[in-house]
Amino acid sequence: MSNLPIGIFDSGVGGLSVLKELQNLLPNENYIFFADQKNVPYGEKTKEELVSLTSRIVSFLISQKAKMIVVACNTATCYAIEELRTIAKLPVVGVVPAIKPAAEQTKTGRIALLATPATAQGSYVTKLIDEFASPNHVGVLRVGCAGLEECVENGHLNSEAVIKVLNSYLLPLKQAGIDQLVLGCTHYPFLRENMAAMLGPAINILDSGKKVAERVKFLLNKYSLYSGGAKGENIFFTNKNASKFSRVASNLLGYKVHGRLVSL
Repeated sequence: MSNLPIGIFDSGVGGLSVLKELQNLLPNENYIFFADQKNVPYGEKTKEELVSLTSRIVSFLISQKAKMIVVACNTATCYAIEELRTIAKLPVVGVVPAIKPAAEQTKTGRIALLATPATAQGSYVTKLIDEFASPNHVGVLRVGCAGLEECVENGHLNSEAVIKVLNSYLLPLKQAGIDQLVLGCTHYPFLRENMAAMLGPAINILDSGKKVAERVKFLLNKYSLYSGGAKGENIFFTNKNASKFSRVASNLLGYKVHGRLVSL
Protein backbone atom coordinates (compact mmCIF):
# COMPACT_ATOMS: atom_id res chain seq x y z
CA MET A 1 0.00 0.00 0.00
CA SER A 2 1.30 3.46 -0.89
CA ASN A 3 -0.25 6.91 -0.64
CA LEU A 4 2.43 8.36 -2.91
CA PRO A 5 1.06 9.97 -6.09
CA ILE A 6 0.87 8.71 -9.65
CA GLY A 7 2.75 11.07 -11.95
CA ILE A 8 1.17 11.93 -15.30
CA PHE A 9 2.48 14.14 -18.07
CA ASP A 10 1.69 15.35 -21.55
CA SER A 11 2.84 18.12 -23.87
CA GLY A 12 -0.20 20.08 -22.71
CA VAL A 13 -3.78 19.61 -21.52
CA GLY A 14 -4.52 16.55 -23.67
CA GLY A 15 -3.31 14.19 -20.97
CA LEU A 16 -6.17 15.41 -18.79
CA SER A 17 -8.39 13.05 -20.82
CA VAL A 18 -6.30 10.17 -19.43
CA LEU A 19 -6.41 11.68 -15.93
CA LYS A 20 -10.23 11.68 -16.14
CA GLU A 21 -10.26 7.95 -16.86
CA LEU A 22 -7.81 7.31 -14.02
CA GLN A 23 -9.92 9.30 -11.57
CA ASN A 24 -13.05 7.45 -12.67
CA LEU A 25 -11.47 4.03 -12.12
CA LEU A 26 -9.12 4.87 -9.23
CA PRO A 27 -10.68 7.79 -7.30
CA ASN A 28 -8.69 7.10 -4.12
CA GLU A 29 -5.30 7.63 -5.77
CA ASN A 30 -3.31 10.86 -5.57
CA TYR A 31 -2.18 12.37 -8.88
CA ILE A 32 0.45 14.84 -10.02
CA PHE A 33 -0.10 16.17 -13.54
CA PHE A 34 2.56 18.03 -15.51
CA ALA A 35 1.81 19.93 -18.74
CA ASP A 36 4.90 20.67 -20.83
CA GLN A 37 3.19 23.61 -22.52
CA LYS A 38 6.45 25.42 -23.16
CA ASN A 39 7.24 22.70 -25.71
CA VAL A 40 3.84 21.90 -27.21
CA PRO A 41 3.29 20.41 -29.76
CA TYR A 42 5.37 17.27 -29.38
CA GLY A 43 4.41 16.17 -32.88
CA GLU A 44 6.98 18.53 -34.37
CA LYS A 45 9.91 17.30 -32.24
CA THR A 46 12.64 14.83 -33.18
CA LYS A 47 13.14 11.60 -31.22
CA GLU A 48 16.23 13.05 -29.58
CA GLU A 49 14.34 16.18 -28.50
CA LEU A 50 11.45 14.09 -27.14
CA VAL A 51 13.75 11.84 -25.13
CA SER A 52 15.52 14.87 -23.66
CA LEU A 53 12.32 16.75 -22.79
CA THR A 54 10.45 13.79 -21.34
CA SER A 55 13.45 12.55 -19.36
CA ARG A 56 13.56 15.86 -17.49
CA ILE A 57 9.84 15.61 -16.78
CA VAL A 58 10.14 12.07 -15.45
CA SER A 59 12.98 13.18 -13.19
CA PHE A 60 10.79 16.02 -11.92
CA LEU A 61 7.87 13.69 -11.20
CA ILE A 62 10.17 11.30 -9.37
CA SER A 63 11.42 14.25 -7.30
CA GLN A 64 7.75 14.78 -6.37
CA LYS A 65 7.69 11.19 -5.00
CA ALA A 66 5.71 9.63 -7.86
CA LYS A 67 5.27 5.85 -7.44
CA MET A 68 4.38 5.31 -11.08
CA ILE A 69 4.60 7.35 -14.31
CA VAL A 70 1.88 7.62 -16.96
CA VAL A 71 3.06 8.98 -20.30
CA ALA A 72 -0.27 10.50 -21.34
CA CYS A 73 0.93 11.35 -24.83
CA ASN A 74 0.92 9.11 -27.89
CA THR A 75 3.90 10.83 -29.52
CA ALA A 76 6.06 10.63 -26.39
CA THR A 77 5.09 6.97 -25.93
CA CYS A 78 5.96 6.11 -29.52
CA TYR A 79 9.36 7.78 -29.47
CA ALA A 80 10.63 7.78 -25.89
CA ILE A 81 8.98 5.25 -23.59
CA GLU A 82 11.77 2.65 -23.64
CA GLU A 83 14.33 5.28 -22.62
CA LEU A 84 11.98 6.57 -19.92
CA ARG A 85 11.55 3.10 -18.45
CA THR A 86 15.32 2.80 -18.17
CA ILE A 87 15.59 6.17 -16.44
CA ALA A 88 12.60 5.85 -14.10
CA LYS A 89 13.28 2.44 -12.57
CA LEU A 90 9.62 2.30 -11.56
CA PRO A 91 6.45 1.35 -13.48
CA VAL A 92 5.92 3.48 -16.61
CA VAL A 93 2.66 3.21 -18.57
CA GLY A 94 2.27 4.64 -22.06
CA VAL A 95 -0.60 5.39 -24.40
CA VAL A 96 -0.90 3.04 -27.38
CA PRO A 97 -3.23 3.93 -30.29
CA ALA A 98 -6.22 1.53 -30.28
CA ILE A 99 -5.37 -0.11 -33.61
CA LYS A 100 -5.91 -3.63 -32.26
CA PRO A 101 -9.53 -3.23 -31.04
CA ALA A 102 -10.42 -1.17 -34.11
CA ALA A 103 -9.10 -3.90 -36.40
CA GLU A 104 -11.03 -6.52 -34.42
CA GLN A 105 -14.31 -4.58 -34.52
CA THR A 106 -14.38 -3.34 -38.11
CA LYS A 107 -17.06 -4.69 -40.43
CA THR A 108 -16.04 -2.72 -43.50
CA GLY A 109 -12.35 -3.63 -43.30
CA ARG A 110 -11.40 0.03 -43.25
CA ILE A 111 -10.32 2.01 -40.20
CA ALA A 112 -8.58 5.34 -39.69
CA LEU A 113 -6.04 6.74 -37.25
CA LEU A 114 -6.27 10.44 -36.40
CA ALA A 115 -3.04 11.60 -34.74
CA THR A 116 -0.24 14.14 -34.78
CA PRO A 117 1.91 13.88 -37.93
CA ALA A 118 4.77 12.32 -35.94
CA THR A 119 2.56 9.62 -34.42
CA ALA A 120 0.61 8.90 -37.60
CA GLN A 121 3.71 8.19 -39.67
CA GLY A 122 5.89 6.72 -36.94
CA SER A 123 7.40 3.25 -36.92
CA TYR A 124 5.53 2.40 -33.70
CA VAL A 125 2.19 2.75 -35.50
CA THR A 126 3.54 0.84 -38.49
CA LYS A 127 4.38 -2.02 -36.12
CA LEU A 128 0.84 -1.98 -34.65
CA ILE A 129 -0.68 -2.05 -38.13
CA ASP A 130 1.61 -4.87 -39.28
CA GLU A 131 0.75 -6.90 -36.18
CA PHE A 132 -2.99 -6.33 -35.79
CA ALA A 133 -4.48 -4.92 -39.01
CA SER A 134 -2.58 -6.21 -42.03
CA PRO A 135 -2.86 -9.95 -41.17
CA ASN A 136 -6.65 -9.53 -41.15
CA HIS A 137 -6.63 -7.52 -44.40
CA VAL A 138 -7.80 -4.38 -42.60
CA GLY A 139 -6.87 -1.14 -44.34
CA VAL A 140 -5.68 1.70 -42.11
CA LEU A 141 -5.84 5.33 -43.21
CA ARG A 142 -3.19 7.27 -41.29
CA VAL A 143 -4.10 10.94 -40.93
CA GLY A 144 -1.60 13.38 -39.43
CA CYS A 145 -3.50 16.40 -38.17
CA ALA A 146 -2.21 19.94 -37.89
CA GLY A 147 -4.14 22.38 -35.73
CA LEU A 148 -6.39 20.16 -33.61
CA GLU A 149 -3.97 19.86 -30.70
CA GLU A 150 -3.59 23.63 -30.54
CA CYS A 151 -7.37 24.13 -30.57
CA VAL A 152 -7.75 22.01 -27.44
CA GLU A 153 -4.75 23.73 -25.81
CA ASN A 154 -6.57 27.04 -26.19
CA GLY A 155 -9.85 25.62 -24.91
CA HIS A 156 -11.56 26.05 -28.27
CA LEU A 157 -13.75 22.96 -28.47
CA ASN A 158 -16.79 24.32 -30.27
CA SER A 159 -15.54 27.31 -32.21
CA GLU A 160 -16.16 27.80 -35.91
CA ALA A 161 -12.45 27.28 -36.57
CA VAL A 162 -12.48 23.90 -34.80
CA ILE A 163 -15.53 22.72 -36.72
CA LYS A 164 -13.85 23.74 -39.98
CA VAL A 165 -10.65 21.85 -39.13
CA LEU A 166 -12.58 18.76 -38.04
CA ASN A 167 -14.64 18.76 -41.22
CA SER A 168 -11.52 18.92 -43.36
CA TYR A 169 -10.18 15.74 -41.75
CA LEU A 170 -13.32 13.74 -40.99
CA LEU A 171 -15.49 14.08 -44.07
CA PRO A 172 -12.95 12.41 -46.41
CA LEU A 173 -12.68 9.53 -43.92
CA LYS A 174 -16.44 9.10 -43.83
CA GLN A 175 -16.53 9.08 -47.63
CA ALA A 176 -13.75 6.47 -47.65
CA GLY A 177 -16.04 4.02 -45.86
CA ILE A 178 -14.34 3.62 -42.49
CA ASP A 179 -16.36 2.29 -39.57
CA GLN A 180 -13.72 2.73 -36.81
CA LEU A 181 -11.87 5.94 -35.97
CA VAL A 182 -8.88 5.67 -33.63
CA LEU A 183 -7.96 8.83 -31.73
CA GLY A 184 -4.18 8.75 -31.58
CA CYS A 185 -3.69 11.92 -29.55
CA THR A 186 -4.86 12.42 -25.97
CA HIS A 187 -6.12 15.91 -26.86
CA TYR A 188 -8.70 14.52 -29.26
CA PRO A 189 -11.16 12.86 -26.82
CA PHE A 190 -12.19 16.36 -25.78
CA LEU A 191 -13.46 16.80 -29.36
CA ARG A 192 -15.31 13.46 -29.43
CA GLU A 193 -18.78 14.98 -29.20
CA ASN A 194 -18.28 17.11 -32.30
CA MET A 195 -16.61 14.23 -34.13
CA ALA A 196 -19.52 11.90 -33.38
CA ALA A 197 -22.01 14.48 -34.63
CA MET A 198 -20.13 14.78 -37.93
CA LEU A 199 -19.47 11.08 -38.48
CA GLY A 200 -22.81 9.66 -37.39
CA PRO A 201 -23.61 6.46 -35.46
CA ALA A 202 -22.17 4.08 -38.08
CA ILE A 203 -18.59 5.05 -37.19
CA ASN A 204 -17.21 3.98 -33.84
CA ILE A 205 -14.69 6.30 -32.13
CA LEU A 206 -12.00 4.71 -29.97
CA ASP A 207 -9.36 6.14 -27.66
CA SER A 208 -6.97 4.50 -25.20
CA GLY A 209 -7.84 6.29 -21.95
CA LYS A 210 -9.80 3.47 -20.31
CA LYS A 211 -7.19 0.87 -21.26
CA VAL A 212 -4.45 3.01 -19.72
CA ALA A 213 -6.45 3.28 -16.48
CA GLU A 214 -6.98 -0.49 -16.45
CA ARG A 215 -3.26 -1.06 -16.96
CA VAL A 216 -2.43 1.29 -14.09
CA LYS A 217 -4.89 -0.57 -11.87
CA PHE A 218 -3.28 -3.88 -12.79
CA LEU A 219 0.21 -2.58 -11.91
CA LEU A 220 -0.96 -1.04 -8.65
CA ASN A 221 -2.25 -4.45 -7.66
CA LYS A 222 0.83 -6.31 -8.94
CA TYR A 223 3.25 -4.16 -6.95
CA SER A 224 0.97 -3.52 -3.95
CA LEU A 225 0.94 0.22 -4.61
CA TYR A 226 -2.74 1.00 -3.99
CA SER A 227 -3.46 4.11 -1.98
CA GLY A 228 -5.03 3.63 1.41
CA GLY A 229 -6.65 7.07 1.39
CA ALA A 230 -10.37 7.70 1.27
CA LYS A 231 -10.25 10.23 -1.57
CA GLY A 232 -7.38 11.20 -3.80
CA GLU A 233 -5.89 14.65 -4.24
CA ASN A 234 -4.58 16.27 -7.41
CA ILE A 235 -1.66 18.63 -7.99
CA PHE A 236 -1.21 20.33 -11.37
CA PHE A 237 1.97 21.84 -12.81
CA THR A 238 2.72 23.71 -16.03
CA ASN A 239 5.90 25.37 -17.27
CA LYS A 240 4.26 28.17 -19.23
CA ASN A 241 1.09 30.09 -18.34
CA ALA A 242 -0.42 28.90 -15.08
CA SER A 243 -3.54 31.08 -15.27
CA LYS A 244 -4.37 29.94 -18.80
CA PHE A 245 -3.70 26.32 -17.91
CA SER A 246 -5.96 26.61 -14.86
CA ARG A 247 -8.79 28.11 -16.92
CA VAL A 248 -8.62 25.56 -19.74
CA ALA A 249 -8.08 22.58 -17.41
CA SER A 250 -11.02 23.62 -15.23
CA ASN A 251 -13.24 23.72 -18.30
CA LEU A 252 -12.04 20.33 -19.58
CA LEU A 253 -12.27 18.52 -16.23
CA GLY A 254 -15.43 20.19 -14.97
CA TYR A 255 -13.99 21.25 -11.62
CA LYS A 256 -11.74 24.02 -10.34
CA VAL A 257 -8.09 23.48 -11.18
CA HIS A 258 -5.24 25.56 -9.78
CA GLY A 259 -2.11 25.10 -11.88
CA ARG A 260 1.30 25.78 -10.37
CA LEU A 261 4.08 27.30 -12.46
CA VAL A 262 7.39 25.45 -12.41
CA SER A 263 10.60 26.13 -14.34
CA LEU A 264 11.41 23.02 -16.34
